This record gives sequence, C-alpha cells and structure tokens, in this order.
Amino acid sequence: MSVKKILIIVGIVLVLAGAATGTILYSQGHVIKVTTATIGKQDLTSIVSGTGQIKPKTYVNIGATAFGRITHLNVKEGDHVKAGTVLATVESVQPAATVEAQDATIAASKTDITSYIAAEKTAVANVAQGKADLEQKTLDYNRAKQLYDDKLIAKQDFDAKVAAYDMAVATLDQRIAAVAQSKAQTDSMRGHMNQAVASQRANFDALDKTISRAPFDGLVTNVPVREGETMVVGIQNAEGSTLMTLADMSVITAEVKVDETDIVSVKLGQAADVTVDALPGKTFKGHVTEVGDQALLRTTGVATSQSTTGTEEAKDFKVIVTLDQVSDDQNDGLRPGLSATAKIITAQRSNVLIIPIQSIVQRDPVEEKQLAANAGKAKKTSSATAVSSGKVKPTLIQGVYVLQEDHRKQRATFIPITTGVTGATDIEVTGGLSAGQTLVTGRYKILRTLKSGTTVKPDNTPDVVPDSSSSS
Repeated sequence: MSVKKILIIVGIVLVLAGAATGTILYSQGHVIKVTTATIGKQDLTSIVSGTGQIKPKTYVNIGATAFGRITHLNVKEGDHVKAGTVLATVESVQPAATVEAQDATIAASKTDITSYIAAEKTAVANVAQGKADLEQKTLDYNRAKQLYDDKLIAKQDFDAKVAAYDMAVATLDQRIAAVAQSKAQTDSMRGHMNQAVASQRANFDALDKTISRAPFDGLVTNVPVREGETMVVGIQNAEGSTLMTLADMSVITAEVKVDETDIVSVKLGQAADVTVDALPGKTFKGHVTEVGDQALLRTTGVATSQSTTGTEEAKDFKVIVTLDQVSDDQNDGLRPGLSATAKIITAQRSNVLIIPIQSIVQRDPVEEKQLAANAGKAKKTSSATAVSSGKVKPTLIQGVYVLQEDHRKQRATFIPITTGVTGATDIEVTGGLSAGQTLVTGRYKILRTLKSGTTVKPDNTPDVVPDSSSSS
C-alpha cells in the first residue's frame, strides 16, 4: 500500500475521532452539574433563638426613707446579704431626740395617772365616811322628831337635828360627785397617755426609717451612693434617692427578644438552652415562663402601641426564660445584665423524613409537568408555551427536584411536597417524597433556573474558593 493511501486512511480516522470527541464534548457541555443528597430519616429539632440579658425574677431599688446624711454604708456591689441585714443608716439625731422626749411625756402621764388613782381612792373613802355620818344623822333626826312630837324637847333642838341631817345628805352628794370627778380625771389622763403612746409609734417609725434593711436574701447589684452623701426622700429615679439595688438571685431569668416571624412558634413551658457570653462553655437549662403580646420596635425597644411614628420596621417580642435550679457554682458567675442567648425548642420530631431547606423551590406545577413530559423534544406543547410566556398567571407551589433515569440520562423532575417542622438547616417532609430518592440540593444559581426535564449530572465536589492573597 502506498504512503499516500496510508496518510488518507489516517486522516479519515483522525477526522472521525475528532467528530466523535466533539459530539461527546458538546453533549457533556449541555449537561448541568448539580449537588445531590439522598433523602433519609432523622430526628429533627426546631429551635427559635433570641438574644437579651440575664435578669433576676425579683429585684428592688432600696430607696431613701429618711432625709439626711448617710452615716454608715455596710455593703458594696457584689455582696450577698440575708433578709434583715442592715444595709445603711442615715443620721438620726432629730428622730432619736423626738423619741426620748416622747418617752418622758409618757412617763409623766403614767405618774399623773397614779396620782389620779390615789385621789380617786381618797374620794371613795370620803364617800364611805359621808354615808356613815349620814346614817348617824338620820338616827338623831328620827329620835329628835319623836321627842318633838311628844313635846319632850324644844323646837330649837329639833331644828338643829334637822339641819345636821340635811348637812350630812349634802356632804354625801358632794363626796359622790368628787368620786365621779376623780374617775373622769383618771380616764382623761389615760387618754392622753394613749395618745402619747400612739405618737411614739410614729416617732419609732421615723427613727426606724433611718435604718435600711434587706427585705430578702439577695445580691447587691448597684450602690450609687457613698458615706457622707445626703439622701433625699420622694424623688423618683433621681440621684440621691436610691441607696442600692437588691436582686433575688434564687430565681434567675433570661429576658430575650424573639423576631416577629418566629414568635408564633413560642409557647409557655417550652424547654430552652441559655448561654451567657461571659461564661463560655456553660449551658443553663430553662423553660419559657412569659411570652410578650406587645411588639417592640427593634431600633428603640418601644412598644408599637406607645410609638407615635408610623415607620414600618422590624419588630421583636419579649420572651422570658426562667432558669431551672441553677447550682451554687453556676450562680456565682451569673450577674444581672450579662448578655445571654436563649435557644427555645419549639418542636421535636423523631425518625422523620427530612431534606435540606435550600433544596426547596417555588414553581408552577403545570409548567413543570409539561416540561417533564416533553423532555428531549424540540418543541413544547401549546399549554406549556402559554404558561412559560406568561399568558396564564402561574400558581406557584413549593417543591423539590429529584433525579430520575431517562434513556440512560439523569433528568431533574419537579415534585410538589408538603412540609412540617423546620430545623436550623433541614425541614420535615410530610408528603410527596420517600426515603432513598436522590434530591437536587444545589447549587443556588442552578436551582434558581432549573426546570423539569433538564439533563443533570451529580457533582458533589466542594467549591474551590480562590485565594485572594495569591498574585496572578
């Protein structure tokens, strides 16, 4: 065979090989690479997060109850105190002097009462004497009257007995009146003493208000004053009117704000995990004890009902999580005001079908069905063309793309689904899919424009992020 024929044959073979290679490359160039995952069953937990701060369930501002200079300040911030502990004292010279003066008044009243009681007893004795004298004068009068009637004594002697009798009657009446007067004076003095005792209780209260005591066991969280400063009574939220803040750390809460899109899932009693920025590595268990019903503006924290502006902005709702039996070791690290994050478990599902959230798309099921039926054909049916051209308003529903084998090719097919509980990255599927199916999970740019019937090729190799520090 001549060299010329050999070269012709080699050339023909090369042309055929090139044509075949070009055909293969062209067909592969029209195959879209997608990331995939196999649908399976797992446990799923739905969590709603909120950020806020640690707050005691009960706390009070110990305010000034007496005007004056602080003479003793017995605690400082961070101190743990018991109920009844003396926290601070204010100068008490005037209240103490008033108490002493009233004590003297009460003592004098008691002495006067003793004197009046003695006078009352004397008056009673005088009455007894008067009664005896009247009895004697009555006997003398009766004898004198009989003798006078018998003409045995002169009228002058009889008149003397009558006058003595009348004098005895008058004297007895006078002494009985003196007894009543003495009793009235005694009762009056007792009334004055009771009034003095009542006034003394008010004096003791004024003196006691110069001493501030802890109303319960707690933690001193704020002491804005110092010894020697003057306290002022009756001014709300003003400097010099608050001695300190006392927090009851036996019940600790985390007050957090939850986004308005998540608040509908939060219910009373739901379990929550609370973490504190200042205590890394520690997780506190708790449960939801209060769900606010008033939306709060995110920028200002003011309730929407109190806002005078009509600005449409993001809103939050207040949720209070009460920590469950915090141990003493953990409690030592907790302080009111520490930044906290609460992860509230709103739902839990066991052994359910789940898929990645990013795999869900919104599509028109009619168009997708037509595209799947006409996969590989040059033209679409008029129904599909009408839908895709916008002549018919599409009704979008949620669904996913799964891989299906078609003439040794893998094509993406849209399947409508129904969903349930949403987790952090996965979502529960309640209908439309079954375990073991291969699901198209990405990439996002591909899913955004992917259509049913499109030939795809699984490619789960991770994306390579170019090094921005390297020079070209």
